[in-house]
Amino acid sequence: MSQPVVSRTTVRAPALLFLAAGVLHFVMPVFFDRIVPPWVPDARVATYLSGVFEIVGAIGLLIPATRVAAAWGLIALLVAVLPANIHMLNQARAAGESAWFIIGLWARLPLQPLLMWWVWRVAIRRLP
Repeated sequence: MSQPVVSRTTVRAPALLFLAAGVLHFVMPVFFDRIVPPWVPDARVATYLSGVFEIVGAIGLLIPATRVAAAWGLIALLVAVLPANIHMLNQARAAGESAWFIIGLWARLPLQPLLMWWVWRVAIRRLP
């Protein structure tokens, strides 16, 4: 399969986003630990693994030879972390957080498929 034609700027934006998110998993792991669903055996391991996968995926997006594989990996990661976003929303509702915070968490849920589409669009789908 030939590599999609992608401008450096186009692919750098999601790469930077995932790189920053991945680094945050190591800078502030407690925040991420708290949103890991309780059925995950070790929240800290899940936090660090998702951070590593985001960083590796971000770097992979920047390398033409690994771009498509990295994109599929990031899409899979976005699917895998969706339960954490749902758990965060449920925690906020149970804790009686402000309506605006809860609205923000509801608004965040559709961002997962949007991020999946963005990664697919810049790294997998052939651009005209």
